[in-house]
Amino acid sequence: MPAGMKPLEKFLKKQTTALSRAGGLDKASGGSAASRRRASLSRVVPFFRETSPEGGQAREVLSPDSEDPPPWPSAAAPANGSACGDVRSPSQSSDEQSSEASVVADIIGGEVTLHADTPENLTLALLDSVTGRRYGHCTETLLDDFMLTHPIFLTADTFQQVLLQQFSVHVGEGPGPGGEKDDRGGGGLDAVHRKRAVLSVAFRYLDTYRELLQEEGDKFPKDLYGCALQELSCHPELVDDVVKLQRWTEILHCPCDEEKESRRKQVRPLFRHFRRIDACLQPREAFRGSDEIFCRVYTPDHSYVTIRSRLSCRVGDILALVREKLQYSDEQPLLPGNLILVAVTSAGEKAVFRPSDEAVFTTLGVNTHLFTCEPSELESLLPLPEEIHWTPGDSKLHDMSAEEVANQLVAFDWELFSCVHEVEFVCYVFHGEQSRWRPLNLELVLQRCSEVQHWVATEILQCHSLPKRVQLLRKFIKIAALCKQQQDLLSFLAVLLGLDNPALSRLRLTWEGLPGKFRKQFQQFESIADPSRNHKSYRDLITSLRPPLIPFTPLLLKDLTFLHESCKTFHGQLVNFDKMHKVADMVRSIRRYRSGQLAMDMETSPSHLQTKAYVRQLQVIDNQNHLFDLSCKLEPRDT
Repeated sequence: MPAGMKPLEKFLKKQTTALSRAGGLDKASGGSAASRRRASLSRVVPFFRETSPEGGQAREVLSPDSEDPPPWPSAAAPANGSACGDVRSPSQSSDEQSSEASVVADIIGGEVTLHADTPENLTLALLDSVTGRRYGHCTETLLDDFMLTHPIFLTADTFQQVLLQQFSVHVGEGPGPGGEKDDRGGGGLDAVHRKRAVLSVAFRYLDTYRELLQEEGDKFPKDLYGCALQELSCHPELVDDVVKLQRWTEILHCPCDEEKESRRKQVRPLFRHFRRIDACLQPREAFRGSDEIFCRVYTPDHSYVTIRSRLSCRVGDILALVREKLQYSDEQPLLPGNLILVAVTSAGEKAVFRPSDEAVFTTLGVNTHLFTCEPSELESLLPLPEEIHWTPGDSKLHDMSAEEVANQLVAFDWELFSCVHEVEFVCYVFHGEQSRWRPLNLELVLQRCSEVQHWVATEILQCHSLPKRVQLLRKFIKIAALCKQQQDLLSFLAVLLGLDNPALSRLRLTWEGLPGKFRKQFQQFESIADPSRNHKSYRDLITSLRPPLIPFTPLLLKDLTFLHESCKTFHGQLVNFDKMHKVADMVRSIRRYRSGQLAMDMETSPSHLQTKAYVRQLQVIDNQNHLFDLSCKLEPRDT
């Protein structure tokens, strides 16, 4: 397990602990980006626990795909009979292991499969399969497995270099996997087959990572295009592939002028840290690391400076922007090098970022804000007053229909979920801060899930009138039912978890006022959120639905995390490709969920726009202690 990543059991905690921590940030330091991302997943952990009949203690559910599974095989378990076991049995002799390692692919039931081997050998075996030199064909699943998971065991630069080298190697003359002469060509297959195989794999790679490579301005398509032009004189059969490669080069390096101008001018607000109402009403687009955002950075006296920064900006660069702003303020300029960047939650917890940390904006909690100060001032930092003092009053939700609110929740969830690139799920779990691509949009989906949970509790606990609290309780149950009906399981379960907040569930008088019809419906919904038998009720529900749908994203990450931590990715230098297949299969399920467009009938009336702005800018209390205080004021403990 990479350094700095906590064991899963450390961040899968009970709801009271997770919510009271309000963001899961380490008090002593910011920790690694990986640990902060895992902390963001802990905000929805109540769904990941079940109660053991022995003593009522909570225990984790381990397997992502069985009803009541035994624990995952340990990292040292043999691979025989287990797709996720270790890639070598400890009982095998060295001769047996070397013999097994020499076989990198088999055909089982007509399907090409890859076995454990070095990353470079796996790439060559894939090219052999595409070429048809050893296996006659390459299955779509195998190619998809490799494309979705190769960043786990093979860097993009290394993978691109292997493709460039293999394109230039003449069959029968180039080196084989171990450096020996590659004379496996036989059967009359010439170099054109190999070059076409390389181009076929390259096209699939470019198609899978198009948006990410376009952002980086990757040189690989140009380099491969240059090599292909040189080969045209010897192999004119490649002309169609070269033309296609030229189009890819133009797509990745020459975006249209309108798109470039739009990206250059656009400064995008990022959820709670600096937002504009006009921007929140626009359809959500995927964030890229190069996008510029506005953000407020506060000082110990709660004054702030507004900076314009790239989303992927390093903390050191953020501090440089803050210093520049402070030099033009009326206050005494701070000495360069004395500033630190701190995340402060509404509960007063602090996390200090390292200067080398990147893309910190998306790792912040619901009501977490950035502060800058000198190290000696760290202990004096306090949350913003508006995060501490809330004025109870009637909710705007009373004037909105449950149908309109549910429609807006579904629409926003679909926009957010559609923005997440498939590879972000893999990067979130497997790479953390070492990832080439940051899971920016996935972080925002998790942020939204946590926000909706706190929104439910906040709205009800701020309502002093008992009849109005009961009315809000009924409305939230109806909203959950409508979200489920529209196949938005993200908001459906987020609302249920919000209603299950301990500060809300203790309101006996409020729940007793709920009509029997709604109480029965809520009990049915609770059974769907029941984590027993490895979330069987939820899995049965999502299996019965037809795409498009919005899954409960944290559970997808939970399954990927357990798969990652229960099975070794490497054994020495050998890659466990059986594990890669399981990872890719989970990612393909996400692709199936988004295989169509979620149809919604949305109006454009003034009331519709008000509801839309409200839903996309929820004001919430994420301090569990504060929520309990509000709860006890509404219904004292001796009531």
